[in-house]
Order: sequence, then C-alpha cells, then structure tokens
Amino acid sequence: MSHTASVPAASPTALAGRVALVAGATRGAGRAFAVELGSAGATVHVTGRTTRDRISEVGRATETIEETAALVTEAGGEGIAHPTDHLDPEQVRRLAARVEDGHGRLDVLVNNTWGGEHLIPFGRALWDTPLDEGLRMLDLGVRSHLITASLLLPLLIRHPGGLHVEVTDGSAETNRRFRENVFFDLARYAPIRMALGLARDLEPHGSTAVCVTPGFLRSEQMLDGLGVREENWRDALAGQPHFAIAESPAYVARGVVALAADPDRARWNGRSVTSGTLAQEYGFTDTDGSAPDGWRYFEEVVLGGKKAGPEGYR
Repeated sequence: MSHTASVPAASPTALAGRVALVAGATRGAGRAFAVELGSAGATVHVTGRTTRDRISEVGRATETIEETAALVTEAGGEGIAHPTDHLDPEQVRRLAARVEDGHGRLDVLVNNTWGGEHLIPFGRALWDTPLDEGLRMLDLGVRSHLITASLLLPLLIRHPGGLHVEVTDGSAETNRRFRENVFFDLARYAPIRMALGLARDLEPHGSTAVCVTPGFLRSEQMLDGLGVREENWRDALAGQPHFAIAESPAYVARGVVALAADPDRARWNGRSVTSGTLAQEYGFTDTDGSAPDGWRYFEEVVLGGKKAGPEGYR
C-alpha cells in the first residue's frame, strides 16, 4: 500500500488556550501525547518519575520528564514538567494545586501512568507469579489511575467541555480475550472500565471520558529491545514479521488531539477506541503517511487465521 504525506490531527492553533495534563509522559505514548497536544497549541503539564537526577524502576535514564517538557515547547506549545509519583496522593494533590494556581482549570487530562512492562509474567499462572510483582502491576495500572482521576478531575469539571482520556493496551473488544496473566489482565482492563464509569460521572458536567489504546507501539523501549531505532525500524521485521504493522507513538497521540479538538467529542463518551479507529474517523495518518490498524490485523490475521499480510492493514 503506498503511503501519502503525513496528515496531522489538527491545526497548530486548534487547542490554543487549552490546558492539558499528561500523567506518565516521560517516554512512549505519554511523551507523544504531550508533544502532539503542544503542537496544537496547548499548554501541557507533564508528569513522570524519571528526571535528570533520578531514574524510576523502569530503569531508563535516556528519557526524562524535563526533556518531554522541552519537546512540547519546541513543538509550539508550552511544556511544564512536574516530577510526580502518581501512587503518592500527596504528590498528586500538590500537582493539582500547582495547576490550579497557574490556570484555575484543566481542559484535557490524559491518564497514561503505567511502567509495568518489566513485570509482565508471560505464560505464568496466578500462583506462579510473585505476589509482590503482581500487586505492583495493579498499583501501576489501576491504583495510580484512580488516584490521578480522583484528585485532578475536580479541576476538569469546572467548565463544560473537558476531556478525560484513560490509556491502556487493548480495547474493550480486543480485551475480551484473556491477556497473558491474571494480574496483567486486570491492570490493562481496569482503565476501560474506568472510562465507562467516569463517563457517567462526567456527563452532568458537560465533560467526556474515553479510553484509548495504541496498536503495536514503536516505543523507545520496544525499539531498543529489537535492536533498532525509529529511523530503521523495518530492519526488525526479519526476526519479528508482525512488527510490520507497528505504529509510531505520534499516531495514537494524534487521535487524542483530534478528540480534544472535536466539538462533538461527547459522542465518544464511555467508549473504548483504538488508534486505528480514530484515524479512520478523523482522517489523520501516522508520521510516515500510513494509517495502520494494528488491532484489526491481530484479530483477523494473527489470531483469526485470515490469509493476509500487514500491508492491507496500513
């Protein structure tokens, strides 16, 4: 399939004057959410645990939250870094107070905290999973999301039109299949249920909750694991042919920008959507001009046995 020029989700001023916060913005999709929101003109508060002076349990010193803030500003917005552990309610309360003091409101909240890839116990039964590691996954994927939403949504509901985005791996449709391990399955399904419940809570305030998932994400961590960089990611296809459907972090981030800029975003309230679905709806592309639909590819080809290649899904 031939690729066209890259199509962004919105104009450079589509979110001018908006205040956004991306929780978990150090790297991967979180960093891309922040940068794409900035490229549409938003002021973006970014949080994370890895700073110039401290490395989180993920163990990557190559990306910092200060660097993310600088990239937001470089993209055309205003990036403001807040080193924050979202499992500590007092740190999140202080974060909320800083946003309130600076702006008095919040227009977009992206709840992207995670950082549990190193804990995923592939193929292990519940009782064969170290309990502390399993509970840590629930802390990172569930408890942190609940703390973040509980303490920051009061700022979002001050004015109608707010957007709350839960971020996970898989949609309600794709996650009907069991995901590897009980702890991991619960951690990845919880944000979907949170968006559904928060949709009810936010609707009377004129605000919207949506759960968003990327497809096969070319995060920094994934690229490093495959021994490639974004510039030559296709070199990994010899050992991982399904990586041909992979998408850059900017792709799902463009979907969130499109949601934030859509005056009719309430039609998505409570839904769980993929980056591919948002691209079809809003007409944006990935950075290479393609429009990958990774989850449909995995459902139909990898798991469903359809005889087709990834080219027809991007």
